[in-house]
Amino acid sequence: MPGLSSIIGLETCGSYLIFESETALGSGVRAFLYVLGLAYCFLGLSAITARFFRSMESVVSHTQKVVAIDPYSGDQVIRHEKVWNFTIADISLLAFGTSFPQISLATIDAIRNIGSLYAGGLGPGTLVGSAAFDLFPIHAVCVVVPKAGELKKIADIGVWLVELFWSFWAYIWLYIILEVWTPNVITLWEALLTILQYGLLLIHAYAQDKQWPYFSLPLPRSERPEDWVPAEPVACKLDSGPCDEYSEILHVGEDENKGIVDIFSIHSETGNGVVPVYQKVSGIDETPESSNKDCQEKMVSEDHPVFILWRQQFVDAVKLESTESRKLNNFYLRLARIFWQLLLAPWRLLFAFVPPYNIAHGWVAFICSLIFISAIAYIVTQLTDLISCVTGINPYVIAFTALASGTSWPDLVASKIAAERQLTADSAIANITCSNSVNIYVGIGFPWLINTAYNYFVYKEPLRIENAAGLSFSLLVFFATSVGCIAVLVIRRITLGAELGGPKLWAWITFVFFMLLWIIFVVLSSLKVSGII
Repeated sequence: MPGLSSIIGLETCGSYLIFESETALGSGVRAFLYVLGLAYCFLGLSAITARFFRSMESVVSHTQKVVAIDPYSGDQVIRHEKVWNFTIADISLLAFGTSFPQISLATIDAIRNIGSLYAGGLGPGTLVGSAAFDLFPIHAVCVVVPKAGELKKIADIGVWLVELFWSFWAYIWLYIILEVWTPNVITLWEALLTILQYGLLLIHAYAQDKQWPYFSLPLPRSERPEDWVPAEPVACKLDSGPCDEYSEILHVGEDENKGIVDIFSIHSETGNGVVPVYQKVSGIDETPESSNKDCQEKMVSEDHPVFILWRQQFVDAVKLESTESRKLNNFYLRLARIFWQLLLAPWRLLFAFVPPYNIAHGWVAFICSLIFISAIAYIVTQLTDLISCVTGINPYVIAFTALASGTSWPDLVASKIAAERQLTADSAIANITCSNSVNIYVGIGFPWLINTAYNYFVYKEPLRIENAAGLSFSLLVFFATSVGCIAVLVIRRITLGAELGGPKLWAWITFVFFMLLWIIFVVLSSLKVSGII
């Protein structure tokens, strides 16, 4: 079959990850081990996202004291105002943070290619594939996450339209500079203009949020909740001891109605003196990060040293069972949960080094989380090169599929958390559309700026794109399928009154449709870059 050799090759790979003796293993064994390592790294990315999201909550919830003079009485009026605008927080902290794996990977790929006239293939391929994963599978998950019959709509439709415009324009712009303006090459000014458009997105979205005249759409909007995330019930045992006050764990117990426990700690309703809990963080690494904020605030207010809470993070990281899970009657569920926690234990222990998120309003934990994400992204880059080398699979195919899906997992977890916990759909959907913008303006723009600047000052040459035709084709496919995705969201808004949730039947039909769009994108893009079509 034409082009099949570009997908699968049989040449022996002399590269290795840690030990040179790896090359003595068979190609099949090496490919299996590297794929297993890649999957475990994706698990780590999901785990660190939990801490990242909680640290970001702390950053966004920070307030400052403002003293004003009452014009009538002349008295001083003290009020506390949010430091962060929610729209800017969604675009910068949330979207930029959850896109950091892709940005790190693309930047590492660019640094490795400094001195080459051709751009690396992993970065652009991963970011375009990540855009498709963000738009289709993550939208699909967010639609079915709300409880049956619960509807969550976008409160500020004007801000969403602004974000959507810049998201679509990002990919139109990328196609223009690849195929129209300077075909198959990227100049220094094109890379610089790409980055600067991220600043224009921030300004335009802020202008829309503040309803600036001449710069905003005159659209009505619902009031978003005062808090970026709603307050949640506090889980406290009536007979809890002093050490329990410092635990960051919300234990998972039995569902008294059905006798079923979720081993992944998504929802819990516990008995034995524990009030029902709707947990903050769902997904992979719940136990060490699902923390009791009120208890932490109480701890700080009582002048307890922060290192006590930090030490408790390490204690929590090595726990394989909570008090409630030990009481499970189902042996197999208990065993499954222990196995899952054992699998996550290395990541939990490593991420326990991230400081508690109540230090410096969460900024220390936020930055440390991004550092860990960058480190994992570097390992992912090495593993991807080895998988391509061992199997002969085109790197672009790996980037569009496994790499894009794995590095986008934090986007999925963050949007799912936002769809579960927030009262509106603004942040969940804004994370998707803005992550796509960040992927292009920063994720591709910054690495290309590094390479184009070097080539310009050293070689006086632009940066060449080796597979520009395949990348441009993927952009066209993405644009066509994304129209179908947005059309469905608009139809849901008109018919159901909300983008997310609603009757389970229609939610799952939407889920299936979005997943089909993603499969179409992945298959067509992979066939094109492999030379089959």
